[in-house]
Amino acid sequence: MKELLFGTAGIPISAKGFGTEEGIAEVRNLGLGAMELEFVRNINITKDKAPDVKKAAEKNNIVLTCHAPYFINLNSLEKAKLKASIDRILNSAIIANLCGAWSVVFHAGFYQKSTKEETYNGIRNSINDIIQKLKNENNNIWIRPETTGKESQFGSIDEILRLSQEIDNVMPCVDFAHVHARSNGKYNSYKEFCSILDKIEKKLGKKGLENMHIHFTGIAYGEKGEKHHLDLKGSDLKYKELIKALKDFKVKGVAISESPNIEGDAVLVKEEYYKI
Repeated sequence: MKELLFGTAGIPISAKGFGTEEGIAEVRNLGLGAMELEFVRNINITKDKAPDVKKAAEKNNIVLTCHAPYFINLNSLEKAKLKASIDRILNSAIIANLCGAWSVVFHAGFYQKSTKEETYNGIRNSINDIIQKLKNENNNIWIRPETTGKESQFGSIDEILRLSQEIDNVMPCVDFAHVHARSNGKYNSYKEFCSILDKIEKKLGKKGLENMHIHFTGIAYGEKGEKHHLDLKGSDLKYKELIKALKDFKVKGVAISESPNIEGDAVLVKEEYYKI
């Protein structure tokens, strides 16, 4: 990626219409450069419709990403649930690729009764299987397991980076609010944000910093981690310090706003970024 683009998680609230193409046009109208297709409850774009979405993105010069459904657990001990989880990621990647999307993000799973190492191995095997199936279809879209907001969920920054080192076509989705909530309030200063970016560079090289998929939002949290999302200005997340860290590390890629006011905070962060 040549620069860091800012965008919305889904169709902007201000869009004139509820369709994906109208959402893409509104993202461009807002002066943003990216939009995440939200498949969080179901994959709501068909194979027939995907070319129209791709055309709209190209016309408006918008980079698309995709969030796969929430109902995924690659550590499930139930074979039917595991297969369904794999299929949801695969199908998201297939449709997203037809839309011309750059990457697919998902929450990989839960530890449940497994050890962290057992969970890691199971999730790694499932993702490796997904990658091989996509390669067989000449689909090279980035697959992005996301950092998660609760200690009960698989998805620490170290786990996600380890997957990215070990499997081709896998890179992190770094949700800085999730990292903040997972640690019950840590990772909320310029120095701490820099420590995450430094770790990414050490593990994945410059390629890791130049192809980042970022999520940002305000967040409410407690001892067990994430509770719910908040607008940036209504939260304790030191987003200006995060923006400075991203700028100083010359991060490139896509930064997606997941706050309740998705386009308001996307525009806010973009404006702050270009003030530096």
